[in-house]
Formats: sequence, structure tokens, C-alpha cells
Amino acid sequence: MSKRLLIPIAVLFLIVACISGPSATSIPAVTDATDQNPTADLNPTIDPAHQPYLPNPQMTPGDVLDVSITDICTPGYSSKVRNVPDSVKTQVYLEYGIPSHQPGDYEVDHLVSLELGGSNSIKNLWPEPYHGDLNAHVKDKLENKLHDMVCNGEINLESAQHEIATDWVAAYIKYIGQP
Repeated sequence: MSKRLLIPIAVLFLIVACISGPSATSIPAVTDATDQNPTADLNPTIDPAHQPYLPNPQMTPGDVLDVSITDICTPGYSSKVRNVPDSVKTQVYLEYGIPSHQPGDYEVDHLVSLELGGSNSIKNLWPEPYHGDLNAHVKDKLENKLHDMVCNGEINLESAQHEIATDWVAAYIKYIGQP
């Protein structure tokens, strides 16, 4: 190969190397806390094994009322605010692709329970099954536990609401143990 051809190839090689950037074996740059995503802890990764037991987060992200700990810890509070018409329940089933079901298959449940300040909004409702290992009855135990913890000052209300809305199964394991 002639020298006349080697020089343009070498120049081309250098240009490509500069454009391509560092190779895969380079050491990553160190970043400080300001470079990290400030909301990363607000959007934790959901364990894929929990996914079948959780509502669709686009349809049911959770929704809460503007309430205080005094409100939710007053006996009888949740029965005063419970109001989900049958038409809304039907809409929830249809949005989840359940046009019909047998009695006892599901309940239209509040993702953030009323006992934790959850609302009756459709954004907080989903068809929770009564069958399977992690069913509506199991979630009820978590709701009661978190309510007691909030009322006893062991956890703040916003944290309890966030944990149950994000991944109630993980919250169950954290506060109660393996089901």
C-alpha cells in the first residue's frame, strides 16, 4: 500500500475514533448527587413478581382526599366517606376488560384505602381479585396495619399512602412479612 493511501486512512481512523467517543472499556465518569434523578426514590422499581397483584398504574395511580390524621383516626371515618355508586364500579370493571364476573370473584377496591385517606375517585379504584395468594383479604390486613401505624405515630400518612399506592405487596412484606 502506498504512503499516499495510508495517510488518508489514518486521518479517517482518527476522525472516526473522535466521533465515536470513549470505548466500552473506559471508566465511567463520577457524578455527584446533583446529576442524579431527584425523583428516583419517588418512583421505585416494582418487583415483576408483584405485577399480577397490582392495579394498572395508568388507570389506577391512587388518589387521596385532603384529610388529617385526626380525620382518619376518628372511629367511623371511613364509613362516612365510603360512596362508590354501582355505575362507577361497572365502569372500573369495563376499563379493566372485565365485562362480566361471578359474585365473589372481585371487589372494586380502593388502592389507597379510605382508612388511609384514599378517595372514591375512579383513579383510586380497581377490580381486586378474591382468589390467589395475594388477594383482597390479604391487602385488607395491610390497610389495617398501616392505619394503626399512622394513628400510633409509627409512620406518617403520606408515606403510608405512597407505599400502598406504589406496590402494596412490597409494603405488605415490609410491614407484615411474607403472606
